[in-house]
Amino acid sequence: MSKSNLKHLEKIEDAIKNSNIKEDEKSLALQKIKEWYIEDKAQDIIYDELVKISSKIEPILKELGLI
Repeated sequence: MSKSNLKHLEKIEDAIKNSNIKEDEKSLALQKIKEWYIEDKAQDIIYDELVKISSKIEPILKELGLI
């Protein structure tokens, strides 16, 4: 997760915790933030894994004429 994304999510989370909305709404909003965090981390993992195997896939893609 990029540092800027993490900072934004932390700011949103703090704002929700300090807001005057109902506790059940806070809980729901905080759960959504956790989901966004997990999704962002998963995208980072996928990207990192693709980078690791890209050198192995590149010759195959060239052979197929895709790059």
